[in-house]
Amino acid sequence: MRYRYLGRTGVQVSEYMLGTMSYGSDGNTDEKECIDIVHHALDRGINFIDTADTYSHGEAEEIVGKAIAGRRDKVVLATKFRLAAGEGRNEQGGSRYWIMKQVENSLRRLNTDHIDLYQMHRPDLQTDLDETLGALSDLVTQGKVRYIGASTLPSWYLAETQSVSRLNKTTRFINESSPYSIFQRVVERETLPAVQHYRMGFTAWSPLNGGWLTGKYKADGSAPSGSRAERVKGQWGQHYPILQSRFDMQREGNRRKLDLLPELERVATEAGLSLMNMAQAFPLAHAAVTSVILGPRTLEQFKGMEAGFEAVLQAETLDRIDELVPPGSLIEEADRGYVSPWLAPEVRRHLGKVA
Repeated sequence: MRYRYLGRTGVQVSEYMLGTMSYGSDGNTDEKECIDIVHHALDRGINFIDTADTYSHGEAEEIVGKAIAGRRDKVVLATKFRLAAGEGRNEQGGSRYWIMKQVENSLRRLNTDHIDLYQMHRPDLQTDLDETLGALSDLVTQGKVRYIGASTLPSWYLAETQSVSRLNKTTRFINESSPYSIFQRVVERETLPAVQHYRMGFTAWSPLNGGWLTGKYKADGSAPSGSRAERVKGQWGQHYPILQSRFDMQREGNRRKLDLLPELERVATEAGLSLMNMAQAFPLAHAAVTSVILGPRTLEQFKGMEAGFEAVLQAETLDRIDELVPPGSLIEEADRGYVSPWLAPEVRRHLGKVA
């Protein structure tokens, strides 16, 4: 396993980060297997683990807490806040009220006295950044959090967080996490340059594009048992409607993916790799990327990913990928990672407002 620095923190993290979104009732309900995956990952040199307060309603954090018991000092542990974690009006967002409450919940579930990287999970239009960053900075001062970061923020919003932190002399975000894959390269336009400018770390999520870059999805819409495409047809997909669009074979972007997969398979074969292993290594070729988040649901899936840990894509392979999917491309809008809150009518329309 190779390691990279997390922004300018001086902390070294593994090039691959273990993602745990599929742990618990929304994915793998076999707790023992989930714990085995964590142990196997640690044994293979992964020292960076990603989870969130909303993954399987907090179950993922609990499983991670059990898995790292006795090995906590070997792990750089990241979790998140911001998305709705309950039915209460204030059980979400970036308010000081919620941050101070939810960090305690995460610490309890993770069975730890500190979180290494606490991340804001999507932007919050209703809360001033001064309040959010002030609360997070206080958590760092208290020792409950080591570093703070974000997940899936627009580049201009990232820049604003840096400005607010500098102005208020509060702790700044040291990492951004966004979807980045061969099929989702739009972050190359502004997000990754912003990350480099501010010397932040960057963790790439969905490097396999929700399973598309394993080659297992077909034009008829059939999907392997337990796959993400199958799971979004149930309650999980009803909770996150945008996920269903990612696997709708009638969408133009998804049809384009189906056309590209055979070509990408050939590129991978010529490089001596499986399509999946080529795809997981792809984000690491960008100078701004710190680590790639892999979210295996089963130990078997992890072992398949493990086969590509040492892969480094050569220039000729990257050139072929660029020819098929040009830099900065976004083939399917549903892969962007979230529905922009700035597109809502109440946000973008004037509606007769006067000065």
